[in-house]
Amino acid sequence: MNTITSFKDIVSYIAAVLSGIGIIDVIDVVIVSFLLYYVYKFIRERRAGKLAIGVIFLILFTLVSEFLNMYAVSFIMENLFQVGIIALIIVFQPELRTALEKFGAEPLKPFKLGDRQNKDTDAQELIETLCSAVCDMSLEKTGALIVIERSTRLGDITKTGTEIDAKADPFLIKNLFFNKAPLHDGAMVIRDGRINAAGCFLPLSTNPEIIKVLGTRHRAGIGMSEVSDAVVLIVSEETGAISTALDGKLNSNYSYQSLKKFLERELLVSGEEISRRKQLKNILHISQKDRKNASKKDAEEK
Repeated sequence: MNTITSFKDIVSYIAAVLSGIGIIDVIDVVIVSFLLYYVYKFIRERRAGKLAIGVIFLILFTLVSEFLNMYAVSFIMENLFQVGIIALIIVFQPELRTALEKFGAEPLKPFKLGDRQNKDTDAQELIETLCSAVCDMSLEKTGALIVIERSTRLGDITKTGTEIDAKADPFLIKNLFFNKAPLHDGAMVIRDGRINAAGCFLPLSTNPEIIKVLGTRHRAGIGMSEVSDAVVLIVSEETGAISTALDGKLNSNYSYQSLKKFLERELLVSGEEISRRKQLKNILHISQKDRKNASKKDAEEK
């Protein structure tokens, strides 16, 4: 009986707690969960991840010292946290800036290149142009660094180079990166499907985990992708390998087709919808074949 009574008390207590939860409480929990998820997602593969582990360790150490009544240690840790918050803001200013830029760009992702149908057509033409130029430069081992601007505006980057404002053309892109051309060492910035500037300087990545064999061009591409949502294309001058940088991650060894698929997924507004439609078409095509085969069998049986 005591067990049943205690179980009923637990159930009634849980019911009382749940009955006191309102819609505002639910919204509050959802917002906090959303913020914690994005904080975890941001720090997971950055230097801030190691920082977070260190901060958690210090918090646990502080709680233990307070629980054990270690007054001297608690006093030191409390003062350390007061000064440490300001120090962390100063030391990790680039990471905090990147987090705010990513958070501000997140709501704009559905509008990657503006109006859906017209912009998708323009983006498809740009993708064909970039794939053609990049693959030609890869065969010739011509170094290239191309930044495709998206929701994060790169006005501070274009000011470091030479303004061009020309239609993206494979021959023009290859001429600008020709090793005797005066602008070949810098980066090209593409805005709204047009070559906006060339010879631009990009921020180098300070990530210590980047492999040492990567040169300045690749480090600049990774650094640009760390502080913006831009898509960066890189052609190695030594090997001719084609690489992409996005969200601080570098992927290499692209072919024409794989590069085209990557750019369609990142630049087309309806990139995800296109893949879904293809899958749906395949399913419908298979179902139509099954129906035809079934009708043929019925006709033969009759």
